[in-house]
Amino acid sequence: SGWKSPIYCDNRIILSFPPIRNYIREEFSKYVEKEYGKPDVIAGVATGAIGIGMLVAEYMGLPFVYVRPEPKKHGRQNQVEGFLQKGQNVVVVEDLISTGNSSLQAVEALRAAGANVKGMVAIFTYGFDVSVENFKNANINLHTLGNYETMLELATAKQYITEQEQEALKDWSKSPSTWGND
Repeated sequence: SGWKSPIYCDNRIILSFPPIRNYIREEFSKYVEKEYGKPDVIAGVATGAIGIGMLVAEYMGLPFVYVRPEPKKHGRQNQVEGFLQKGQNVVVVEDLISTGNSSLQAVEALRAAGANVKGMVAIFTYGFDVSVENFKNANINLHTLGNYETMLELATAKQYITEQEQEALKDWSKSPSTWGND
């Protein structure tokens, strides 16, 4: 999003913890199969979701591709890396949703390559109104395992943050695009 923030949910460290990454892999796989059947391909959004996306594809026995933010400037100049055929059904894996812009750019790149994007799964969303609207406008179903509101409640309950800090973080989430601009 490029927004200043008092908090950051770093999902990349999940790959360092086998029990957590395995849980995410299994939950994503169960959801994908329940919601979409068996897609033809799993796509990860570079770079944060490549690892998790690959784990899901491997677990489901499916091909994997990943989507760069923009085409490479050299070589084959691909934005979508891996083998993808026109008309294939794809489910996208993402790590974090703030505005949804970069995630939906990946969806558009897959659609431009001829894929039928069935939906997206993500580890975490801040749940900003702008992201909800962006996914609705793009006609993409988004399913996440975690969200900002629940994270704040758990962080407060486990005393990682105080109730006062929780309130400040709730205030930030109401207007994140203008926070820290004074």
